[in-house]
Amino acid sequence: MRLSELKTGEKGVIVKVLGHGGFRKRIVEMGFIKGKTVEVLLNAPLKDPIKYKVMGYEISLRRQEADMIEIVSEQEAKAQSVQTDYPKGLSEDIPLDEEELKRMALGKRRTINVALVGNPNCGKTSMFNIASGSHEHVGNYSGVTVDAKEGYFDFQGYHFRIVDLPGTYSLSAYSPEELYVRKHIIDETPDIIINVVDSSNLERNLYLTTQLIDMNLRMVIALNMYDELQASGSTLDYVTLSKLFGVPMVPTISRTGKGIDQLFHLIISLYEGSDFLDKRGEIRPDILNDLRSWHQQHVPDHAFTEEDEHPRGLCRHIHINHGAELERSIDEVKRVISVNENIRHKYSTRFLSIKLLENDKDLETMIRQLPNGDKILEIRDCEEERIRNVINEESEQAITDAKYGFIAGALRETYKENQKETSRTTRVIDSIVTHRLWGYPIFFLFMYLMFEITFVVGEYPMGWIESLVGMLGDWIRDYMSEGPLKDMLIDGIIGGVGGVIVFLPNILILYFFISLMEDSGYMARAAFIMDKIMHKMGLHGKSFIPLIMGFGCNVPAVMASRTIENRKSRLVTILINPLMSCSARLPIYLLLTGAFFPKHASLVLLSLYAIGIVLAVVMARLFCRFLVKGDDTPFVMELPPYRLPTSKSILRHTWEKGAQYLKKMGGIIMVASIVIWALGYYPNHSDYTTIHEQQENSYIGRIGKAIEPAIEPLGFDWKLGIGILSGVGAKELVVSTIGVLYADNADIDATSLGERLPITPLVAFGYMVFVLLYFPCIATLAAIKNETGSWKWVFFAASYTTALAWLMSFAIYQIGGLFV
Repeated sequence: MRLSELKTGEKGVIVKVLGHGGFRKRIVEMGFIKGKTVEVLLNAPLKDPIKYKVMGYEISLRRQEADMIEIVSEQEAKAQSVQTDYPKGLSEDIPLDEEELKRMALGKRRTINVALVGNPNCGKTSMFNIASGSHEHVGNYSGVTVDAKEGYFDFQGYHFRIVDLPGTYSLSAYSPEELYVRKHIIDETPDIIINVVDSSNLERNLYLTTQLIDMNLRMVIALNMYDELQASGSTLDYVTLSKLFGVPMVPTISRTGKGIDQLFHLIISLYEGSDFLDKRGEIRPDILNDLRSWHQQHVPDHAFTEEDEHPRGLCRHIHINHGAELERSIDEVKRVISVNENIRHKYSTRFLSIKLLENDKDLETMIRQLPNGDKILEIRDCEEERIRNVINEESEQAITDAKYGFIAGALRETYKENQKETSRTTRVIDSIVTHRLWGYPIFFLFMYLMFEITFVVGEYPMGWIESLVGMLGDWIRDYMSEGPLKDMLIDGIIGGVGGVIVFLPNILILYFFISLMEDSGYMARAAFIMDKIMHKMGLHGKSFIPLIMGFGCNVPAVMASRTIENRKSRLVTILINPLMSCSARLPIYLLLTGAFFPKHASLVLLSLYAIGIVLAVVMARLFCRFLVKGDDTPFVMELPPYRLPTSKSILRHTWEKGAQYLKKMGGIIMVASIVIWALGYYPNHSDYTTIHEQQENSYIGRIGKAIEPAIEPLGFDWKLGIGILSGVGAKELVVSTIGVLYADNADIDATSLGERLPITPLVAFGYMVFVLLYFPCIATLAAIKNETGSWKWVFFAASYTTALAWLMSFAIYQIGGLFV
């Protein structure tokens, strides 16, 4: 609980002080130190401020400042003692000595909240995976992590809660991800920030570091991919560099886990000691004794040395020097912001003043609500004008230049770059795959091979699974007595789920290739070569990545669109993403292409994906022209060096997608299959002589007959119509529904099911196109609502895709019928 929650006369023991460094330092110097007992003496008449007694002193704090101090109260400790140590019913008025209270506070303090912050492609998510054991996907392009992911692990007697924040190049209010990261840091106040830096690209990565320093955060820098720096022949004196930045640095290699233990060992020292330094930079003796006791108990592999007594992590915080004129303006704006005591617990006033001089609109809105907000902005404007006159440059650009100047100066003293060519491999590969003539054929050849291998290689394990499903159906038919339960198992569960689970190998192969492109860095090149085409569509080159991701699943693809800074491009990308054929549609394609186009299955499959892409181009042009207005933004996107993907990473990601698919089998698809079977089985199942007559008179038959007039011009019967309706929940349900409705016998493998469909190849192709285009699944619609913030775009996406699907299928059936 927080100190602000204690009532008058109640006591508690301090666990930790939250907030930025300046606030923590002030509070700790007032005596609010971990492990000390604090008592509430008096609440002011309006409940603010509050008088406390700590270390024999009486000190007043505002309630919002007390809310930043985590404690263990006597009541909380007693409740825990009763719950764990005493039989139920014993009175809670048990005397609890101060040492017991301190012991509980120490146990609670042993939880450290860590946030991973860094640029895209810096190996941040790989570090998250290896540290926490979580299986977050690693992709070598901007935008894989589109939300914060949490992991938990224990290390050297501490429990770590680690949060992987989206990759971002800065903390400005330019993109949704930059805002998200900044908001998380300010609102969640993590105990430690791990700033993950790509060691092979220091200058660009350290720009974000300078902004984190402005926020006065307790931070450690992980110099990740340090092996690449060493392999290049370059050298870095990271000990000196850490002193220049005032932040400890640890070389790490996330791919192998090297340096991770040292990193978290340093984090513990930083967490426990950084707030308790004297003027000489020495740790207070009582805190040092605590560190020594912890080390002896939980770090048996080496003795507590002088390095542990004076760890490099306990550097004094420094300010990035922006030059005399800028510093004068920063101080002037900071002076008027600092009048507002009610925000100083949450924000570093120096960070706020720098961001205001950078014209940060989000923080400007917050400042405007302060009592002297107008005065602050007026002084900011005056200082901007002064900077413009003195150094002939806009303040925002001047601050950026100053930060890069500081970084360049620090690297000149510590970094020696080897002059030999270090990116030769990347340049050679890029000269081929991004060539103006060969780039596109190579890309489309890769796409064709992906679909060909998905179909051909996947056919073998698909046949094995089909045999197992068929054997299970035969076993139930032979050994189970007749009745509705037997019919439900054979026609409902095996007919529905079994008809979809056979496509698991194909799903795994498709995701294997997508992971290979992402992890190697080729996906970013695909975006690069497609930028001109995207631009002609009215989109941004970055739009290509969410669209390609849509081939896997539309939900993360829609979420990945938030990496696009421009609102128009982002919104149009979201709206056309459902036209990208996700893997959930693959089973229906494989079913129908295998049955009706066995000799040209790969080409038909490729044509379906091509139709989706072409229609996405057309709709994007129409939306940009008539629906969504806005200016274009320049194409700025990192092309990371090629990296050989690890087999562990690719196989793990591929299997996780397969596991998600299997969970769907046991969840929504099984339930939906049983519901559809029940609607087709009742009412009066035994009153009809033929299966066909019974199905037509069932509940599902009546629903199908009701919608049949709308789909009859497309060549679809009512059973195919029910399949379309079921796909609204999840596209995999289309196959399971057809499997149930056409389950004339227990042999429900893909080929025999396809043969049971009383349609022509033309209708089959039109049906696949309809499934490709119509109504996005519920999960995709939910993602569209989250990203656009409006139900208007959800209803629009559902409506236009369904209308487009009907028109395309109508044209295929009616026009194709003239020639076939």
